[in-house]
Amino acid sequence: MSSKYSVATTGPKIEEFLRNLLACAGFDVSFTIEPGDTSNPDFETPDLTVKFSGEDVELLLANRAELLLSLELVTQEMLRMHSDDHSRISFDANDYRALRIEELRLSALAAAERVKATGSPFRFNPMNSRERRVIHIALRNEHEVRSESTGSGPQRGVIVYPAGMPSLPESAAALARFERRGGRRR
Repeated sequence: MSSKYSVATTGPKIEEFLRNLLACAGFDVSFTIEPGDTSNPDFETPDLTVKFSGEDVELLLANRAELLLSLELVTQEMLRMHSDDHSRISFDANDYRALRIEELRLSALAAAERVKATGSPFRFNPMNSRERRVIHIALRNEHEVRSESTGSGPQRGVIVYPAGMPSLPESAAALARFERRGGRRR
């Protein structure tokens, strides 16, 4: 992947946008715009990384970094980035990205072991496309299981199946979730 977004060309646009947005929001955070962090090249290789620090950084990281990821998305929209390019710019704070990748990788391997042991599919909670990609990549060398994205929109998640098992129809997967939560069929 060639460097389409650079600190020199895209950085000033991001800096101006975030400086104004964060000032209006009243957040006590600062940020730096750096060349992409490639410490996890199997999982992501952004052209640019925006790193946040400061007193309110924990607010950005609350609820699985919901605000941090929202800032990332609204910045990408401001830049009019095509969705295929969204992985080229990454926002981070307190090494959240690396920690989350490791958490997802370990969760994927634990799910694979569970599927191998039980022969039953395992469904992850809904997650964004980058997180689903981490699950798929983490399981790519597991030959006894396979992973598949399912659902749509914000409810899109990953199901890990035994290698030979066919996919559940979406309605069957929804029914299984309903019954796991204590629901009853009528």
